[in-house]
Amino acid sequence: MSTMWIPTDNEKYGVVISGFRGTVPHGLPLEVGDTVQILEKCDGWYRGFVLKSPSIKGIFPATYIHLKNANVKNKGQFETIIPTEDSVITEMTGTLREWGIMWKQLYVKNEGDLFHRLWHVMNELLDLRRQVLVGHLTHDRMKDVKRHITARLDWGNEQMGLDLVPRKEFSMVDPDEISVTELYKLMEHRHRKKDTPIPTSTHHLFLQMKSLMCANLGEELEVFFSIYDSRENHPVSERFFVKLNKNGLPKFPERMERQCTLFVDLGSSDLRKDIYITVHIIRLGRMAAGEKKNTCNAQYRRPFGCAVLSIADLLQTERDTRDSKEDHMLKVYMCNTESEWYQIHENIIKKLNARYNLTSSNAGLSVALQLLHGDIDQIRREYPVLFTRGVAITRKLGFSDIIMPGDIRNDLYVTLERGEFEKGGKSVARNVDVTMYVLDSEGQILKDCISLGSGEIPVSEHHSFVLYHNNSPRWAELLKLPIPVDKFRGAHIRLEFRHCSTKEKGEKKLFGFSFVPLMQEDGRTLPDGIHELLVHKCEENTNFQDPARYLKLQYCKGNLHGNSQPVKASKESFWISSFLCSTKLTQNGDLLDFLKWRAHPERICDILSKFKDIDGAEIVKFLQDTLDALFGILDENPQKYGLKVFDSLVHIINLLQDIKFQHFKPVMDTYIESHFAGALAYRDLIKVLKRYIDRSIEAERQEHIQDVLRAQEYIFKYIIHSRSLYTLATGGQNEEEFRSSIYELFQSVRYFLSIESQGSSIITQTQAVFLSSFPAVYSELLKLIDVREVANLVRDTLRSMPDVLHVEYSLEAVKLQCIAKTVESQLFINPDSRCILLPVVLHHLHMHLQDQKDLIMCARILSTMFCLVKKDSSEITASEEVDMLVDSLLGVLLRTILEISNRSQPSGPTIRLQFQDVTGEFVACLLALLRQMTDKHYQQLLESFASKDGLRDFLLQIFTVFKILIRPEMFPKDWTIMRLVTNNVIITTILYLSDALRKNFLNESFDFKVWESYFYLAVIFINQPCLQLEIFSPSKRKKVLEKYGDMRVMMGCEIFSMWQNLGEHKLQFIPGLIGPFLEVTLVPQADLRNVMIPIFHDMMDWEQRRTGNFKQVEAKLIDKLDSLMSEGKGDETYRELFNSILLKKIERETWRESGISLVATVTRLMERLLDYRDCMKVTEVDGKKIGCTVSLLNFYKTEINKEEMYIRYIHKLYDLHLKAQNFTEAAYTLLLYDELLEWSERPLREFLHYPMQTEWQRKEILHLTIIQNFDKGKCWENGIILCRELADQYETFYDYRNLSKMRMMEAAFYDKIMDQQRLEPEFFRVGFYGKKFPFFLRNKEFVCRGHDYERLEAFQQRMLNEFPHAIAMQHANQPEETIFQADAQYLQIYAVIPIPDNHEILQKEAIPDHIKSFYRVNNIWRFRYDRPFHKGIKDKENEFKSLWVERTTLTLVQSLPGISRWFEVDRREVVEMSPLENAIEVLENKNQQLRTLITQCQSRQMQNINPLTMCLNGVIDAAVNGGLARYQEAFFVKDYILNHPEDGDKISRLRELMFEQAHILEYGLAVHEKFVPQDMRPLHKKLVDQFFVMKSRLGIQDFPGYARVSPIHLTNGSPRTCRNPTLGAVSPDGARLVNRRSPLSYPAFNRYSSSSLSSQASAEVSNITGQSESSDEVFQMQASPSTSSLSSTHSASPNVTSSAPSSARGSPLLSDKHKHSRENTCLSPRERPCSAIYPISMEPAQTLTQQIGDPCMPRSDPNLSAPEKVMNPTPSSWSLDSGKEARNCVPDSARLVSPPVPPRPPHTGSPAKTYRSFSPQAFETPPAHPRSPHKSSVQSLTPSPTDYQSLGPVYNSPVLSGSSSSGISSLSRGSVTETTLTDGTITCTLIGSEELIKRENETFACMPPRYNLSEHGTGTSRRRAPLPHSLSVPPNAEPPALPPKPHVLRVHRSEGENRMDEILVRPRSQPRKVSQL
Repeated sequence: MSTMWIPTDNEKYGVVISGFRGTVPHGLPLEVGDTVQILEKCDGWYRGFVLKSPSIKGIFPATYIHLKNANVKNKGQFETIIPTEDSVITEMTGTLREWGIMWKQLYVKNEGDLFHRLWHVMNELLDLRRQVLVGHLTHDRMKDVKRHITARLDWGNEQMGLDLVPRKEFSMVDPDEISVTELYKLMEHRHRKKDTPIPTSTHHLFLQMKSLMCANLGEELEVFFSIYDSRENHPVSERFFVKLNKNGLPKFPERMERQCTLFVDLGSSDLRKDIYITVHIIRLGRMAAGEKKNTCNAQYRRPFGCAVLSIADLLQTERDTRDSKEDHMLKVYMCNTESEWYQIHENIIKKLNARYNLTSSNAGLSVALQLLHGDIDQIRREYPVLFTRGVAITRKLGFSDIIMPGDIRNDLYVTLERGEFEKGGKSVARNVDVTMYVLDSEGQILKDCISLGSGEIPVSEHHSFVLYHNNSPRWAELLKLPIPVDKFRGAHIRLEFRHCSTKEKGEKKLFGFSFVPLMQEDGRTLPDGIHELLVHKCEENTNFQDPARYLKLQYCKGNLHGNSQPVKASKESFWISSFLCSTKLTQNGDLLDFLKWRAHPERICDILSKFKDIDGAEIVKFLQDTLDALFGILDENPQKYGLKVFDSLVHIINLLQDIKFQHFKPVMDTYIESHFAGALAYRDLIKVLKRYIDRSIEAERQEHIQDVLRAQEYIFKYIIHSRSLYTLATGGQNEEEFRSSIYELFQSVRYFLSIESQGSSIITQTQAVFLSSFPAVYSELLKLIDVREVANLVRDTLRSMPDVLHVEYSLEAVKLQCIAKTVESQLFINPDSRCILLPVVLHHLHMHLQDQKDLIMCARILSTMFCLVKKDSSEITASEEVDMLVDSLLGVLLRTILEISNRSQPSGPTIRLQFQDVTGEFVACLLALLRQMTDKHYQQLLESFASKDGLRDFLLQIFTVFKILIRPEMFPKDWTIMRLVTNNVIITTILYLSDALRKNFLNESFDFKVWESYFYLAVIFINQPCLQLEIFSPSKRKKVLEKYGDMRVMMGCEIFSMWQNLGEHKLQFIPGLIGPFLEVTLVPQADLRNVMIPIFHDMMDWEQRRTGNFKQVEAKLIDKLDSLMSEGKGDETYRELFNSILLKKIERETWRESGISLVATVTRLMERLLDYRDCMKVTEVDGKKIGCTVSLLNFYKTEINKEEMYIRYIHKLYDLHLKAQNFTEAAYTLLLYDELLEWSERPLREFLHYPMQTEWQRKEILHLTIIQNFDKGKCWENGIILCRELADQYETFYDYRNLSKMRMMEAAFYDKIMDQQRLEPEFFRVGFYGKKFPFFLRNKEFVCRGHDYERLEAFQQRMLNEFPHAIAMQHANQPEETIFQADAQYLQIYAVIPIPDNHEILQKEAIPDHIKSFYRVNNIWRFRYDRPFHKGIKDKENEFKSLWVERTTLTLVQSLPGISRWFEVDRREVVEMSPLENAIEVLENKNQQLRTLITQCQSRQMQNINPLTMCLNGVIDAAVNGGLARYQEAFFVKDYILNHPEDGDKISRLRELMFEQAHILEYGLAVHEKFVPQDMRPLHKKLVDQFFVMKSRLGIQDFPGYARVSPIHLTNGSPRTCRNPTLGAVSPDGARLVNRRSPLSYPAFNRYSSSSLSSQASAEVSNITGQSESSDEVFQMQASPSTSSLSSTHSASPNVTSSAPSSARGSPLLSDKHKHSRENTCLSPRERPCSAIYPISMEPAQTLTQQIGDPCMPRSDPNLSAPEKVMNPTPSSWSLDSGKEARNCVPDSARLVSPPVPPRPPHTGSPAKTYRSFSPQAFETPPAHPRSPHKSSVQSLTPSPTDYQSLGPVYNSPVLSGSSSSGISSLSRGSVTETTLTDGTITCTLIGSEELIKRENETFACMPPRYNLSEHGTGTSRRRAPLPHSLSVPPNAEPPALPPKPHVLRVHRSEGENRMDEILVRPRSQPRKVSQL
């Protein structure tokens, strides 16, 4: 059966009660709690959508939905639903949903405190929501629950940073339904309620007695607490009474009300520092505390101790820990002198407690105290636990500050003060005990009428405490007598006095009594004060049963009237004080006389005269009776008593104005409505009131008249009610008479008000009094008079006030207050009366606003007016009212807001708050007025301007005001609703005003200022934070869009429309508006961007028409883009949109090419700025940040030539380098700015952090800063150059002081170069592939300079940390195109070797390695890495036949180091080296290593000979086992020579190198024998024997003549026969032999870990490679990660000798996300080949071998062909060539007996000046590199940073015994370096004379081969050869000359020379001058 979907009628809205996954076709996934709107239904299914995602519709089961009632608006396709539930519930539901999302984020952000608090509040709200939904609450309870709900919602919104919600009676208000001023009031009310809690005037003190800790207890105690005023010296409160047991604990612990009390009704004046809590402790026991038990069994109340606590301490505690009960320990002082007990608390307060003893050192009274604030009902609500558990209420003595009509009290307080008693025949004073009773008139004791204090029940009799042996005791004991009112008459107090014996019986003997009646016969109670009572003598057996007998006696010595019966004069007296606090009884006789006036009618005048003297509290207690008496007297004789009754009535009315009695006004209102019966009183009241007003003009004393006018509200109440009673009784008679009297009264008022004060302020003050109370009369008049009639009366009265008043006594403020009350009255609410009153109100307002006076009151009046004037165009009256408001107020409102905003904001929080308030009020009034204006009003407004100047001024004014309204500080940040309303009004107004702008200010009438103001206003409007909907939550965004739409798009369309209307006037806004419009287009709103971006095309077009280009547009775009994007604006989408829209627009233009160029430039800038912004979001400084800044800096310099931006980014980059401690890079960066400046006196403006100064001064500062950074970066060579330059400047100006400092700094740098250790960094090549990388990295390769101690593994990990989403590639090959285009990130990392350019310095023998090391790793442009491979068929027997090397050379765009740690690769070159060239290079490297070690050994730079021993052993052992023979088999065979005829020279070169190696080995063995220790002699003998075997295998019987000289000076191999035959043999002392070297060479290094080789050492040294027979095994040798590279030695990593990829050096394991193809990013140890690309990490043991063996290996240029590869003259890198000075100081005989090692030629000056004394640091200096007159590159070497001693033990390790084999073995252990040689010839540089050369050559030619140093010449004598003199260091050795300037850039070079010959860095472009920067 087919089914149909039917639209629902009633089922429209529901809540999901069960989750639904939506797995069915068209299913809609639902979560529990979602609200859904239902559109259709079908067979148990609904179709609809979730309200939070209305665009996604689907079906869901009907049973999963709980339906709820809702109203449907716009029924149909676009219908919306409004739930019909309570608005508070709707708000709470939506808010809880929003909180739920944010609550989870709190957990993620680890804000645990707020997370838990919000969780509790949410649970509480859910519980309250259930209570409301159940619907069983009473009306009052419902209001209470809603109040709690809204309070918690507001708290949560504030905590979560959400918007403030305006509410009316707990419900959210719709801003469209109320006036803007009313909305502002609601927002302000909520805001004030949130920020400034209303201070309460009522306070309460909670006290809980815990315990008394004292060592000498043992008796029960009574503790009395009270609050005491030390300033007035009297108690403030009743006493709180607690009984303690013998242990000091409460006697009744189960009764909380006996331990806790609440001191209630404390006023604010009671919380001051001189208010104290006093504690008096009474013990119950024997007379003396130490008496024995059998002395007396009687129990007495005796003083024990006292304690005090200041309220100030409590207030401080409350400030520190709010709302928490604090425990206090009070010190208890014992009274030593009982006669002072009554004032012990005063003495303690006065710090006179030295006379008292503490009960014990650790004793104290423990109490808990807490201050509570608010009325008692509020306290009951907020602290219900206090009252449910039980708490005693301790009242204040007397009434509280505010007396409520319902309060009923009837308490008489009696204090037993003191007594004076005779001894009574005793030798000692008495122990007086006072017993107190309250008795009625019949003598019966009133039960429970004596209260010692709250907390304990009252008693019927009271015994005072006893003071020991004191006839003048002072007790000061306060008692309360809660006697019922009906028992007061006739009651009296009897006091009985007894002497307490201390004897065994302990009897109490009566000796006297006193009494006092509580009420006198006339009805007055006992007056307050001290009463001296007579003590009547009596005996123990006196009978008091009949009180009439003693009541007749006199009881008091004072003026109280007792019985006149005479009594005997008595010396004994007793004093009490009394205080009555009663709402039923009075002590005032005059009041009693007044109330009983009928008893004495003849005294009425006297009684009325005394009425004003009666206490106000007494009058209000009997208010109704008093008023009845007054009007009774008036009815008795109106003519006689009318005036006095009127005055008395005025007195009562004004009495109720007092804040203390103001709550009795309802009592009077009730009396008037219910009890007043004076129907004729109105006549007399009107008559008397008119009389006073008329008299006020002439009266000299106005005080009484002012009192009358203050009371006019209630006078009119009595008048109106009296007339109503009369009308009711007579049927409305005498109506005209009444109206006439009223009109006459108001006529008198008008005349009275119109009187201007002539030099006297009396009338003015009276007028002010009348005006302040006049508005209260309106509501009374309306009861009997028509509303329009009353309005006319009021209008005329207000108009009668003069406009210009006396300046000194101005009534302006009072007039405004009167108008304000009028506007707030019922009279103004009625439209009929409002239209009558509005003109006069507006008139006064306009006057005050015009003069900017009383703005707060004006704002209040305006606010109230706009709340009443409704926007309803259908009502004529409303439209007319708006017309009046616009005409009168619009202009003055705008001026007022401008005036207020331009004022300097006053200081002080209170004044600032008022200033803000009045601004907001006026803004709300303006918005309300504009919102109520219709089309007609706008039309009338615009037509009302007489001229265009007036309209222009108005438009400028309103645009300026709108800009003020848009400011963020206009409203608090959470007032989003108010801001949206403001913006809605603004855009509506702008749409109206746009037409006026177009009509009046275009074409000939064009006004630039108005249009500019309009455009800037529109831009500011769009960029407001409150309109950026993207930052809102989805629900909030939806609400805003539904209510207001996207106002940004509306304003953008208006901008575009207005721009199109400008025509040729557009040129006036170019380029001024480019920046603002660009800011608008950066707003992330697609529609807005589509509208605004085409304006740029229009600007380009108009600029092109005017100037033929659009340079201004381009410049402004670029300037603004940087600042705007750095603020976080713009995104990738904007870049694409900008590019596509403008390119599409430009396509058809004639200037298309230049336009496309501009768009491309701006687009590229955006790419870089976006990358820069993304990088800057990271807090840490990483390479990405620096690289991005460098990219942007270069873009500004090279592409768009923006000098100021270029300099700004120089300093940003400088700051980044400083933060990362890249001091060298920081110096290079700042040098860019330094080079833009000259040494001139041109003034420069203030810029960045630089002050205004001359160019010379700024350049000096820069130089010093750069020098400082070079110093920190240990780049002292560069610092020296700048020191010299600065010194030259100082010398020019004769500034010798600074010149001296510069020279000393330069000298210090020299010392640091020679003394301090510098680490040579490693370099790494990094490739960034994939589209996910930032633009400046994407698909590019860089070379990075590593940090100190940073090895490849650490660098890899650092890069992967910087790019956590990147995948590490596991090969070194160039990636495929798919990698380039992949939507991912790929990193390719491997180490590279620097190729230094500065060969001249590196090849000089005399320069120490400390100096050379700088040039090996600084100013490097080129780097290389090698990859060995087999080409053709691999010969398993001899793999070297097919072993080729692929060498890649990378050239950078800038040299390293520079302004960044990495630079992009500019060019890469790849060449292949043949096996023969490879073999030549390996042998050259090994020979050089041998020379270096031999030289170091000879010069005593080694502490032991182990390195030389191991190297010799490795080379000889490998050669013996077939190493060199493999080369012979590969390259010397006939087949190879025939097949490779072009390699003839190379084969010869290889042969020479083999002979040379043998020669060097021979010499090395001779040196070895000289220094070898005795225990190693057998090893040396073995080496000599093996050497003979090696020579025989190589077929070497003897060396050629040219090779018989010492081999050590042959730097690059054995000498060749020179083209000049005279130079065939060179003397080691005379000339430097320069031999030819192969142009292709391949040096190799030993790099492997000790752990991987230790077990293989013996096997490795047995073959020619030092590892195995198979080259496959060589290249796949497993490398074990070094475990001691840094942690054990802290040494620097050796120089990068490998071009291996990321896996090359056993990098640490990476996390899964760094794996390539889900596998390890690096090869496993077994998969990693031990080759040039995958070298093995080297341990410290090998580091030294590396250091000794690696340096200065021969190199050749693979780019040169064979014919070009002619030898260059190269000096010896190890021999000591002697010059002229050397020959002079070394005799021939010394040279003859020394070993045949040519001395080193010294520099000009002292001989051998560069040699240092023997030290451990000698091993850090590798030998110098060969020197070439042309370009060459030499390998960089990192010296070991560790001391030689730390590596000493390593030389004894067997690991190295086979690691230094013949040169072939190093082929498989490391990568290679490159040397490029250009054409040259074999030459010898002659240093000595030809004769000396000849003689030396002949000498060496006839020398036979020597195998140990014992042999000399042909002789056989064995003696130790002395150290050559040329090796000694002269005592006056000078430091070396300064190396060449590191950054000498602008050297004029020949045309054919390559740029790589530059010494330090590539030449920079000539600096441009900075205008004023």
